[in-house]
Amino acid sequence: MADNHISGLLQDFPVTICLPVEWGQMDAFNHVNNIIYFRYFESARIAYFEKAGVLTYMQEHGVGPILKHTQCRFRIPLRYPDQVQVGARVTDLGDNEFEMSYRVVSSNADAVAAEGTGTIVCVDYHSAAKVKIPDALRKAIADLEATKQSG
Repeated sequence: MADNHISGLLQDFPVTICLPVEWGQMDAFNHVNNIIYFRYFESARIAYFEKAGVLTYMQEHGVGPILKHTQCRFRIPLRYPDQVQVGARVTDLGDNEFEMSYRVVSSNADAVAAEGTGTIVCVDYHSAAKVKIPDALRKAIADLEATKQSG
């Protein structure tokens, strides 16, 4: 039913999280404020990094991700009460940066509420310089992407 449809909307995302829509996230226009969507993206991005071991690698080696650019396309308004499922995936892996894609799905509407992207740069935090994505991180991302849900 609705859960199967939501799963289908997120089948290309190897990492998904479920978050409540909170009363305090709504604005004067009686829908979730647009900044909250970027928090949803951030939460999914961090869950992705945790699952891929990116944050552990960063703690051990001082090399890790930093957000360079992000954008969002709003499709339908979210309102309290609701729950959203947020998917994150890597869609393009370059030499020293990669592109992530996000999708926010409303449980109440059983539909995509927003989609976005983020460009992530790999940085050596000791020198504050952009660096090539280490092979270990490249492999971890590829392995995680290989686990996408089947539709």
